[in-house]
Amino acid sequence: MDVMQPLFWLALLKIIWINILLSGDNAVVIAMACRSLPDNLRRWGMILGAGVAVGMRVVFTAVVATLLGLPWLKIVGALALLYIAVDLVLPEEEGAEGGVAGHDNLWRAVGTIAVADLVMSLDNVVAIAAVADGNWTLIIIGLIISIPMIIAGAALIMSLLSRFPALVWAGAALLGWVAGEMFISDVKIHEFFGEAFAHNMEYPVAIAGALLVLAIGWTIARARKGAHVESSNP
Repeated sequence: MDVMQPLFWLALLKIIWINILLSGDNAVVIAMACRSLPDNLRRWGMILGAGVAVGMRVVFTAVVATLLGLPWLKIVGALALLYIAVDLVLPEEEGAEGGVAGHDNLWRAVGTIAVADLVMSLDNVVAIAAVADGNWTLIIIGLIISIPMIIAGAALIMSLLSRFPALVWAGAALLGWVAGEMFISDVKIHEFFGEAFAHNMEYPVAIAGALLVLAIGWTIARARKGAHVESSNP
């Protein structure tokens, strides 16, 4: 994928949008880990912690992107993405980030951010690896651009997503689309059905993935809402 091609820039926009949608919890971790630092070190803690996290995530994403070239793993990755996409549109549990400790030491805060980011970033990594399709330039540029955006505008991003829930649903549909593309591009799918068939089915399967995410997410969300209403009105 050449940098001058429109597909490159479309993939880059996908990576940035997916990373912003999936990294709200990471922004919360950064804020909580640095909350006990002195005022003059808090900003450095956030910058250094994010920088270390970006470096680790680039390596992690590159490893996952390489592994996705093995048979069956894109199918597994596609199923994981479908789960991530559905989970994205479901209500979050309260207090999910309550266990993140604040530190009054700069490097301990940086270490906490790096470890927490790595543990929490599997969803980002799988999605980015799927979109980048092994393109290192896309992986690095996408992460370098999106992480500072998340840190600098975490509050704004969260308020926008809360105010316009359709943005979250659109992001979930995008993940479903990517999952469909990943599924149909697996080596085993090509072996069973042939590359020509897989290529012709790329868009239909991608559309099916997006619609599947929206249908499952809407059904579960509606069921949970109904259960909540029943429990609050015995």
